[in-house]
Amino acid sequence: MHAPHHPQMPMPVPVETLLLAYRSGIFPMADNREDEEIFWVEPRERAIIPLEGLYVSKSLRKVLRSDRFTVTMDQDFEAVMHACAAPRPGHPESWISGRIVESYKGLHRAGHAHSIECWEHDEVSTRRLVGGLYGVSFDSVFCGESMFSHADNASKVALCWLVASLRAANFKLLDCQFMTDHLASMGAVEMPQKAYLKLVGMAQKKPELELFEAFTRFAHAPAAPHSSPGKLIAQSLTQTS
Repeated sequence: MHAPHHPQMPMPVPVETLLLAYRSGIFPMADNREDEEIFWVEPRERAIIPLEGLYVSKSLRKVLRSDRFTVTMDQDFEAVMHACAAPRPGHPESWISGRIVESYKGLHRAGHAHSIECWEHDEVSTRRLVGGLYGVSFDSVFCGESMFSHADNASKVALCWLVASLRAANFKLLDCQFMTDHLASMGAVEMPQKAYLKLVGMAQKKPELELFEAFTRFAHAPAAPHSSPGKLIAQSLTQTS
Protein backbone atom coordinates (compact mmCIF):
# COMPACT_ATOMS: atom_id res chain seq x y z
CA MET A 1 0.00 0.00 0.00
CA HIS A 2 1.37 3.43 -0.93
CA ALA A 3 1.08 6.42 1.37
CA PRO A 4 -1.18 9.18 -0.02
CA HIS A 5 0.73 11.96 -1.72
CA HIS A 6 0.44 15.34 0.00
CA PRO A 7 -1.33 17.78 -2.36
CA GLN A 8 1.15 20.58 -1.53
CA MET A 9 4.25 18.53 -2.29
CA PRO A 10 5.38 18.20 -5.92
CA MET A 11 5.58 14.68 -7.24
CA PRO A 12 9.05 13.11 -7.08
CA VAL A 13 10.67 12.23 -10.38
CA PRO A 14 10.10 8.48 -10.93
CA VAL A 15 13.07 6.18 -10.37
CA GLU A 16 12.86 4.83 -13.93
CA THR A 17 12.96 8.36 -15.38
CA LEU A 18 16.02 9.29 -13.33
CA LEU A 19 17.90 6.14 -14.31
CA LEU A 20 17.08 6.65 -18.00
CA ALA A 21 18.34 10.23 -17.71
CA TYR A 22 21.63 9.19 -16.11
CA ARG A 23 22.20 6.51 -18.71
CA SER A 24 21.65 9.23 -21.33
CA GLY A 25 24.16 11.58 -19.70
CA ILE A 26 21.68 14.08 -18.24
CA PHE A 27 20.57 14.89 -14.69
CA PRO A 28 18.07 17.19 -12.93
CA MET A 29 18.71 20.45 -11.09
CA ALA A 30 16.56 23.22 -9.63
CA ASP A 31 17.06 26.99 -9.56
CA ASN A 32 16.90 27.07 -5.74
CA ARG A 33 15.99 24.84 -2.82
CA GLU A 34 12.38 26.09 -2.73
CA ASP A 35 11.77 25.62 -6.46
CA GLU A 36 9.15 23.02 -7.36
CA GLU A 37 10.28 22.87 -10.99
CA ILE A 38 13.36 21.04 -12.24
CA PHE A 39 15.36 21.31 -15.44
CA TRP A 40 17.54 18.74 -17.17
CA VAL A 41 21.24 19.40 -17.64
CA GLU A 42 23.59 17.95 -20.27
CA PRO A 43 27.05 19.49 -19.80
CA ARG A 44 29.19 20.08 -22.86
CA GLU A 45 32.26 19.19 -20.80
CA ARG A 46 32.11 16.42 -18.22
CA ALA A 47 34.36 15.98 -15.19
CA ILE A 48 35.37 12.49 -14.08
CA ILE A 49 37.87 11.13 -11.58
CA PRO A 50 39.80 8.21 -13.10
CA LEU A 51 39.50 5.44 -10.54
CA GLU A 52 43.21 4.70 -10.81
CA GLY A 53 44.11 8.39 -10.77
CA LEU A 54 42.78 9.80 -7.50
CA TYR A 55 45.39 12.15 -6.03
CA VAL A 56 45.84 11.64 -2.29
CA SER A 57 48.31 14.01 -0.67
CA LYS A 58 50.65 12.94 2.13
CA SER A 59 48.66 14.99 4.62
CA LEU A 60 45.39 13.36 3.51
CA ARG A 61 46.95 9.89 3.77
CA LYS A 62 47.87 10.77 7.34
CA VAL A 63 44.26 11.76 8.09
CA LEU A 64 43.01 8.51 6.56
CA ARG A 65 45.41 6.37 8.58
CA SER A 66 44.51 8.19 11.80
CA ASP A 67 40.83 7.11 11.57
CA ARG A 68 39.92 10.55 12.79
CA PHE A 69 36.43 10.07 11.37
CA THR A 70 34.10 7.12 11.65
CA VAL A 71 33.04 6.47 8.07
CA THR A 72 29.74 4.80 7.19
CA MET A 73 27.69 4.15 4.07
CA ASP A 74 23.94 4.65 3.67
CA GLN A 75 23.37 5.26 7.39
CA ASP A 76 21.74 8.68 6.92
CA PHE A 77 21.21 9.39 3.23
CA GLU A 78 18.63 12.11 3.79
CA ALA A 79 20.81 13.97 6.30
CA VAL A 80 23.67 14.02 3.80
CA MET A 81 21.40 15.44 1.11
CA HIS A 82 20.12 18.16 3.43
CA ALA A 83 23.68 19.02 4.51
CA CYS A 84 24.71 19.30 0.87
CA ALA A 85 21.74 21.60 0.22
CA ALA A 86 22.36 23.84 3.26
CA PRO A 87 23.69 27.39 2.77
CA ARG A 88 27.48 27.71 2.86
CA PRO A 89 29.87 30.67 2.65
CA GLY A 90 29.59 32.22 -0.79
CA HIS A 91 26.76 29.87 -1.75
CA PRO A 92 23.53 30.89 0.03
CA GLU A 93 21.36 28.98 -2.47
CA SER A 94 21.34 25.39 -3.69
CA TRP A 95 20.18 23.45 -6.74
CA ILE A 96 19.08 20.65 -4.40
CA SER A 97 15.39 21.41 -3.94
CA GLY A 98 12.85 19.63 -1.80
CA ARG A 99 11.55 17.84 -4.88
CA ILE A 100 15.04 16.65 -5.76
CA VAL A 101 15.55 15.38 -2.20
CA GLU A 102 12.30 13.39 -2.38
CA SER A 103 13.22 12.04 -5.83
CA TYR A 104 16.64 10.82 -4.73
CA LYS A 105 15.23 9.28 -1.58
CA GLY A 106 13.22 7.12 -3.97
CA LEU A 107 16.42 6.22 -5.85
CA HIS A 108 18.05 5.38 -2.52
CA ARG A 109 15.20 3.08 -1.50
CA ALA A 110 15.55 1.37 -4.89
CA GLY A 111 19.27 0.78 -4.27
CA HIS A 112 20.51 3.24 -6.89
CA ALA A 113 21.62 6.15 -4.69
CA HIS A 114 24.15 6.00 -1.89
CA SER A 115 25.70 8.22 0.73
CA ILE A 116 28.99 8.10 2.56
CA GLU A 117 29.05 9.77 5.97
CA CYS A 118 31.94 11.00 8.12
CA TRP A 119 31.24 11.28 11.86
CA GLU A 120 33.13 12.81 14.77
CA HIS A 121 32.62 11.68 18.37
CA ASP A 122 32.73 13.93 21.42
CA GLU A 123 33.82 13.08 24.98
CA VAL A 124 30.55 11.27 25.76
CA SER A 125 30.61 9.35 22.46
CA THR A 126 27.85 11.40 20.87
CA ARG A 127 28.51 11.39 17.16
CA ARG A 128 28.08 14.34 14.82
CA LEU A 129 27.83 14.24 11.03
CA VAL A 130 30.69 16.43 9.79
CA GLY A 131 31.07 15.48 6.15
CA GLY A 132 29.97 13.24 3.36
CA LEU A 133 28.77 12.83 -0.20
CA TYR A 134 25.97 11.19 -2.15
CA GLY A 135 25.50 9.99 -5.69
CA VAL A 136 23.72 7.71 -8.12
CA SER A 137 24.82 4.18 -9.03
CA PHE A 138 23.87 2.16 -12.10
CA ASP A 139 25.67 -0.57 -14.04
CA SER A 140 29.40 0.02 -13.29
CA VAL A 141 28.97 3.81 -13.06
CA PHE A 142 28.80 6.05 -10.01
CA CYS A 143 27.69 9.67 -10.54
CA GLY A 144 28.78 11.86 -7.64
CA GLU A 145 26.14 14.50 -6.98
CA SER A 146 27.34 16.66 -4.11
CA MET A 147 29.55 16.68 -1.03
CA PHE A 148 29.87 18.76 2.12
CA SER A 149 32.38 19.26 4.91
CA HIS A 150 32.02 20.74 8.39
CA ALA A 151 35.49 19.55 9.46
CA ASP A 152 38.84 19.76 7.71
CA ASN A 153 39.28 16.98 5.13
CA ALA A 154 35.94 15.30 5.90
CA SER A 155 34.62 15.39 2.32
CA LYS A 156 38.03 14.31 0.99
CA VAL A 157 38.02 11.31 3.33
CA ALA A 158 34.52 10.40 2.12
CA LEU A 159 35.75 10.61 -1.48
CA CYS A 160 38.72 8.37 -0.70
CA TRP A 161 36.44 5.75 0.82
CA LEU A 162 34.16 5.97 -2.20
CA VAL A 163 36.99 5.53 -4.72
CA ALA A 164 38.54 2.63 -2.78
CA SER A 165 35.13 0.92 -2.62
CA LEU A 166 34.42 1.53 -6.33
CA ARG A 167 37.79 0.04 -7.23
CA ALA A 168 37.26 -2.98 -4.98
CA ALA A 169 33.85 -3.59 -6.58
CA ASN A 170 35.35 -3.19 -10.08
CA PHE A 171 33.32 -0.15 -11.10
CA LYS A 172 34.51 1.49 -14.31
CA LEU A 173 33.51 5.16 -14.10
CA LEU A 174 33.23 7.90 -11.45
CA ASP A 175 31.38 10.91 -12.85
CA CYS A 176 31.73 14.29 -11.12
CA GLN A 177 29.52 16.28 -13.54
CA PHE A 178 31.19 19.73 -13.37
CA MET A 179 34.86 20.51 -12.80
CA THR A 180 35.80 22.49 -9.67
CA ASP A 181 39.16 23.47 -8.20
CA HIS A 182 38.50 21.03 -5.35
CA LEU A 183 37.91 18.12 -7.73
CA ALA A 184 40.85 19.09 -9.92
CA SER A 185 43.10 18.97 -6.87
CA MET A 186 41.97 15.36 -6.32
CA GLY A 187 42.78 14.27 -9.88
CA ALA A 188 39.58 15.04 -11.81
CA VAL A 189 39.86 15.54 -15.57
CA GLU A 190 37.48 17.02 -18.14
CA MET A 191 36.26 15.49 -21.37
CA PRO A 192 33.61 16.25 -24.03
CA GLN A 193 30.14 14.87 -23.33
CA LYS A 194 30.43 12.57 -26.35
CA ALA A 195 33.53 10.91 -24.88
CA TYR A 196 31.80 10.61 -21.50
CA LEU A 197 28.79 8.86 -23.06
CA LYS A 198 31.15 6.41 -24.74
CA LEU A 199 32.57 5.53 -21.31
CA VAL A 200 29.04 5.08 -19.93
CA GLY A 201 28.31 2.71 -22.80
CA MET A 202 31.45 0.72 -22.01
CA ALA A 203 30.43 0.42 -18.34
CA GLN A 204 27.10 -1.36 -18.79
CA LYS A 205 28.28 -4.56 -17.13
CA LYS A 206 27.29 -5.21 -13.55
CA PRO A 207 30.22 -4.74 -11.13
CA GLU A 208 31.80 -7.76 -9.45
CA LEU A 209 30.51 -6.66 -6.02
CA GLU A 210 27.67 -4.53 -4.76
CA LEU A 211 29.07 -1.18 -3.65
CA PHE A 212 27.93 -1.66 -0.05
CA GLU A 213 29.64 -5.06 0.09
CA ALA A 214 32.91 -3.56 -1.15
CA PHE A 215 32.63 -0.74 1.40
CA THR A 216 31.94 -3.22 4.19
CA ARG A 217 35.10 -5.18 3.39
CA PHE A 218 37.10 -2.10 4.39
CA ALA A 219 34.89 -0.96 7.28
CA HIS A 220 34.57 -4.38 8.91
CA ALA A 221 37.85 -6.01 7.95
CA PRO A 222 39.19 -8.43 10.59
CA ALA A 223 41.42 -6.67 13.09
CA ALA A 224 45.12 -7.11 12.43
CA PRO A 225 48.25 -5.74 14.09
CA HIS A 226 49.06 -2.22 12.94
CA SER A 227 45.92 -2.11 10.76
CA SER A 228 42.61 -0.25 10.80
CA PRO A 229 39.88 0.67 8.29
CA GLY A 230 41.55 3.99 7.46
CA LYS A 231 44.94 2.35 7.00
CA LEU A 232 43.39 -0.21 4.65
CA ILE A 233 41.86 2.59 2.57
CA ALA A 234 45.16 4.49 2.43
CA GLN A 235 47.03 1.33 1.47
CA SER A 236 44.48 0.50 -1.23
CA LEU A 237 44.80 3.94 -2.80
CA THR A 238 48.60 3.96 -2.49
CA GLN A 239 48.86 1.01 -4.83
CA THR A 240 48.34 3.18 -7.90
CA SER A 241 47.89 6.79 -6.83
